[in-house]
Amino acid sequence: MNNQESGAKQKGYRRIIPSMTALLQFESVARLNSFTLAGKELGVSQAAVSKQIKLLEDNVGVQLFQRMHRNIYLTEAGETLFAIISDALQNIASGFDQVVQGSEKEEIVLASTAPVSQFRIMPRINTLVDALPHVRLRLSTQMFSGGLRAPDYDMDIRFGNGHWPDGESILLFEEEVFPVCSPAWLARNPMPSTLEELARAGLLDADSTSEGWVTWPSWFKELGMPSGRLNINLRSSLYTDVIHAALNGYGIALGWGRMVDHYIDSGALVKLEPFVVRPKDSYYLVLPNGHTVTPSVTAIVQWLQSKAVPVTNQLVRE
Repeated sequence: MNNQESGAKQKGYRRIIPSMTALLQFESVARLNSFTLAGKELGVSQAAVSKQIKLLEDNVGVQLFQRMHRNIYLTEAGETLFAIISDALQNIASGFDQVVQGSEKEEIVLASTAPVSQFRIMPRINTLVDALPHVRLRLSTQMFSGGLRAPDYDMDIRFGNGHWPDGESILLFEEEVFPVCSPAWLARNPMPSTLEELARAGLLDADSTSEGWVTWPSWFKELGMPSGRLNINLRSSLYTDVIHAALNGYGIALGWGRMVDHYIDSGALVKLEPFVVRPKDSYYLVLPNGHTVTPSVTAIVQWLQSKAVPVTNQLVRE
């Protein structure tokens, strides 16, 4: 393609694609779930961000966010656009790395949902150099599991039955789900000894966002007890918020064992015995069709499976 043809194609894109400023601000708001935090990240006012998002919604002709009194939520169209923009920005960043500074290391793009990224990957990130000295990891974190099926990832972490048509699955670990709370909460409240007492305690619940996700009603049902009227202190669309609320002593959350094991080991969270549900699904590392199991893939699997967490990364609350 000559320069004239390339220029014509770029002009065509500009007629279709809205303002890049608006797209960047939209990505920041969707990722941070806040107009205010996005403004701080981008160095502009909250009002300026809100105006750009409104102009973007007017441009595309659909609502991208549902604005509540204190919270905002992506609409279905917003989730679709966020997944597309996140992928595009990851590709652009990777391209700049290759052009500007090059790389002697092998770059691997690993996709996951926010709970896996925050609670499984980040606590172990300091061990990455020892486990994978020849690899530079690029993390692509999605809000929900539906955004993980894209060909631009080298691998992604999914929760399910291990059967997906777009790739080969390698078992990482099975899961178990049990109540957790902070020592501070236990100091103020009696330890629940029955399911009935647990149902009346202050519970923290997250919305079901993927197949197999366990919420308090489905958890009680698995143990053979109708949930009835549960005493819910907090309900959130994000599981990460629920765990942080538990860490801050606000109530009892459902702890996914492989996500919160480092909090339990450090004493920041307490596992309430003997209540436990073992989901039929598990966590898998998925390689897109056409990718092979290389030594790097094997090393990443072992790294993700590792229980070891540096002591400096363990959050301990007095």
